[in-house]
Amino acid sequence: MSGSRTERRSLPAYALWKRCADIVSALLLMALMSPVIVVVLIWVRMDSPGPVIFRQQRVGRFGKPFTIYKFRTMTVSAPNLPTDQVVRAGVNYVTRSGRFLRRASLDELPQLWNVLKGDMSVIGPRPALPSQVAVNSGREAARVHDLLPGITGWAQVNGRDDLSDEEKVQMDKYYRDNLSLALDISILARTGAALSSGRGAN
Repeated sequence: MSGSRTERRSLPAYALWKRCADIVSALLLMALMSPVIVVVLIWVRMDSPGPVIFRQQRVGRFGKPFTIYKFRTMTVSAPNLPTDQVVRAGVNYVTRSGRFLRRASLDELPQLWNVLKGDMSVIGPRPALPSQVAVNSGREAARVHDLLPGITGWAQVNGRDDLSDEEKVQMDKYYRDNLSLALDISILARTGAALSSGRGAN
């Protein structure tokens, strides 16, 4: 009982700290990465026809849908499916620029705007598509949807797209059950290593 009271007292303080950190981090990253953002904008525009920014509906906090922003890495004819399902379909929709942007995760940079809007956090479970029923139902049962989705998270530094739906939910539940500043710092530290290796990126 005392543990649950402690959780109720600590989570609001943690949420306030995290929201402040998200705003500061997003603003700093947007400023620091502005030259890269400009280069990517031009590259995507020149590489293939279609919009530079890709918009897609994802499931957010409390299961509510929101629009996520990414640099477009696929042709406009690509189906609206999770990346792992598109890969299994055996048809390559990824553009030339998209291959590099995905491996380096630079396609995620526009999500800094989602962070500023309050749709997302820098760290949290990656938001799923509404069609990913198994992931969303598992997250709902584990109360993962109580959290803001993130640009990077525990599952991203532990396998990313190599994980099954069940493994992703278990990773998300672990994060939900062990929320702390120390865990967030650990995820940030490991994100750099995951990005440099490209592990799990499709």
